[in-house]
Amino acid sequence: MARVPRKPDTDSGINGFCRDCRADAPEQATRCLACRSPRLLRHPRLFALSIAHVDCDAFYATVEKRDNPAIADKPVVVGGRQRGVVLTACYVARTYGVRSAMPIFEARRLCPQATFVRPDMEKYARVAKDVRALMSELTPLVEPVSIDEAFMDLSGTERLHGVPAAKTLAIFADRIEREIGITVSIGLSSNKFLAKIASDLDKPRGFAILADDEAASFLAPRPVTQIFGVGKAAQARLAKDGIVTVGDLQRRGEHELIRRYGGEGARLYHLAHGRDRRLVRSDREAKSLSAETTFDADIATFRALELRLWRLADRVSARLKDQQLAGATVTLKLKTADFRLRTRSQTLDRPTQLAAHIFAASRELLQRETDGTKFRLIGIGLSSLIDANEADLADLLDHRTAEAERAIDRLRAKFGDDAVFRGLAFGDDTDPPGTG
Repeated sequence: MARVPRKPDTDSGINGFCRDCRADAPEQATRCLACRSPRLLRHPRLFALSIAHVDCDAFYATVEKRDNPAIADKPVVVGGRQRGVVLTACYVARTYGVRSAMPIFEARRLCPQATFVRPDMEKYARVAKDVRALMSELTPLVEPVSIDEAFMDLSGTERLHGVPAAKTLAIFADRIEREIGITVSIGLSSNKFLAKIASDLDKPRGFAILADDEAASFLAPRPVTQIFGVGKAAQARLAKDGIVTVGDLQRRGEHELIRRYGGEGARLYHLAHGRDRRLVRSDREAKSLSAETTFDADIATFRALELRLWRLADRVSARLKDQQLAGATVTLKLKTADFRLRTRSQTLDRPTQLAAHIFAASRELLQRETDGTKFRLIGIGLSSLIDANEADLADLLDHRTAEAERAIDRLRAKFGDDAVFRGLAFGDDTDPPGTG
């Protein structure tokens, strides 16, 4: 028979525990009585909350530091080449002002001593998969938000794990560090909105609690952009109506906000008071997978663009296979030298995960757009995703093509991603289209 743990007695002053050894911490203690750690976690409702948001700390940069101990204590920036943007900056680099989405040249100016690393999305996807596997051991209700964050609902798991959800999460964070070599920050609350806010309060290696009964006073002084979905345009519109902070929303009645903003007004009203009825859904599906690259110099010729397109198709295919997905809609993304964006899509007859099919469709789209325009970026995306097992077998088992790709995948798994180069990768920019 499963052991039913005794709930911590908050009336006796036990409303916290040590994050390192998980021993209960009396209210008056400043260090753990068992291991002397100062990392004590306390909150009046600590053992009653079960909705968590888990966010990997500076994910890409932390993975790179894990794999290269020589840069473990140095500022690290992950991003494209000189004309690209910062994808992730470690916390050391952030002290110099480096931020995500900042141009790489600006990051180099702010922190010239940083180690700049080209992103390896396939590697990051593998690490994310390992993290997700540990999450799934705790609860079936895991809802991925992006490659490095997810919501978890641990309601009803206390009987299974023998400890309250908060302690289960602390054990989980420790396992992530020991077994995977990265760190996470955790927000714990009664709903997704507040859990997401909490996870940002104590980074890195953080664990913060934000209960619904303290949400209104906590949110009141914060800008309206604290509410998800309120971007620059919505912020400007609200400001015209005298609404700058969440407190300004709280002081407006629900009916007033609905009259002014329709259904969005009701959403803003409830979130401003910390209310969020959204459930953690484990059936959340990835909407698309994509890869893109920014060039060192603008490119106008079809052959040069085609070469890069083939490499991107290879990368998207690898990610689809790794996640056991297939997709039916191929989207080509091009950004011109003057930053104008072009997107063109084509829906295939059958879902695919094969690089050859993805490339063929995107190459056809590229041909129509190659008119002498200079481009600074090219990308491929695949959407309308389904489980690979549900894809049309005539495609996924397209004999020679599929077997050739599987053979290459096996070689790369054994000898590394650079072990085999296919098709166009052997050509050069002077070759005529379709050769190489």
